[in-house]
Amino acid sequence: MSQIEKKFLETFGVEPDLVAAAPGRVNLIGEHIDYSDGFVLPFAIKDRTLVAARKRNDSTVRIASAQRRNKIVTVDISKVKPGLKGEWERYALGALWALGVKEGVDLLIDGHVPLGAGLSSSAALECSVAVALNELFSLNISLPDLARATQKAENDYVGMPCGIMDQSVSLMGQVGSALLLDCRDLTTESIPFDVVSAGLELLIIDTQAHHALVDGGYAERRASCDSVVAKLQIPSMRHLTLDALHAAQSQLTEVEFIRARHAVTEIARVMDAVKALRASDFVTLGTLINESHFSLRDDYEISCPELDAAVDASLAAGALGSRMVGGGFGGSAIALVKQEDIETVKSSVTSAFEAKRFKKPRFFTSLPSAGASASRY
Repeated sequence: MSQIEKKFLETFGVEPDLVAAAPGRVNLIGEHIDYSDGFVLPFAIKDRTLVAARKRNDSTVRIASAQRRNKIVTVDISKVKPGLKGEWERYALGALWALGVKEGVDLLIDGHVPLGAGLSSSAALECSVAVALNELFSLNISLPDLARATQKAENDYVGMPCGIMDQSVSLMGQVGSALLLDCRDLTTESIPFDVVSAGLELLIIDTQAHHALVDGGYAERRASCDSVVAKLQIPSMRHLTLDALHAAQSQLTEVEFIRARHAVTEIARVMDAVKALRASDFVTLGTLINESHFSLRDDYEISCPELDAAVDASLAAGALGSRMVGGGFGGSAIALVKQEDIETVKSSVTSAFEAKRFKKPRFFTSLPSAGASASRY
C-alpha cells in the first residue's frame, strides 16, 4: 500500500478506489501569452500532486490534505458552485463543479509541487483531481477538454483569470520533450528538449519570494491586453504584428502599448526558440530566454528584486540564459547552465541574495516529465 493510500485509510477509514497524479510545470519560454491565443513552450516537471479518491453513495464531498492534518472540508455537492467561500480546497471543488459531478466523493490531496514558486502548483492540484474524477465517474473527457474544464475552474470558481497553458502541459506533458502548445485550439507538438546531451542543465531557482496571483496584478495585465484587442478590433494579440502595433500606438495608452509589445515579441520568441531547439542551438535559445526576461521585467512589469537578482547573478556566473518563469511578482527563475558551471551559478545566486538580505533561495533541476495519470486499485 502506497503512502497516499495509507493516509487516505487513516483519514476516511476506507481504502481509495484510485490514485491520480499531475505534475507542475516550467515554462521554457512564452510567458503571459496563453490568454492571448499565443504559442507557449512549457514542460512538465517531476514534482507532482497526488490525489486519492473514492466514490460515496450519498451527496457528500469530503476533502482532506496530507499537508493539513486533522482537517476535513465537508460540503454537499449541491452547494458546490462559484461564490462558495473556502481556501485551498476551492481548486478541488472547482474541478468538481467544472466537470459537472453530481455525486459525493472523498478526496485526499498530497501536494509535492512547491507552493508559490511559479511552478503551477494550482494547476497540478486541479488536474490531478480532474483526472481522478474523469476515471472514477467514467466521464470519458478528452485531455484538451479536461484542460478547458480545469481552466474554467480556476477562472470562474477560484476567480483567477489564468490562461490554459498550465493545465494543458500538466495533462499532456511528455517525457523528454517540451510541449509546443497553440493556445487558440490546444493543438500540441512535442519538441525534443535534450539539454543533457549538450552538456547543459536547466537550473530552477526558487527565490522563495512567494507570490499570490489572485491579488489583482495578473488580472490587470490581462485586462490591458483585452483592452488593446478591443481598441484595435482584432481577435487576439496573435493577429498583431510589431509594425501594426507601432502604427496604432496613438490609439493606446502607454501601459497598453508596452503590455502589447511584450505579447507580440514573446509570441515571436517562442517560435524562434522552437527553431533553435530543432537545430540544437542552445546559444540562441539562451539569448531568447534573456530577451523574454527583459520584456517581462520592463514591458510587463511583473518581475521583482529577487527574480532580477537571480537572473543577473546567473548570467554573471556564465549561464547561457536566465529568466523569471510563471505569473510573476515572485516565484522562480530558470537558468540554462553548462553542467560544469552549476555550482558556480548556485554560489553566485546565493551570494547575491545574501548581499541583499533576501531569503535563501532553493535550487533544483528537472528533466521534461510525463503528464497526469490515474491508477485504479
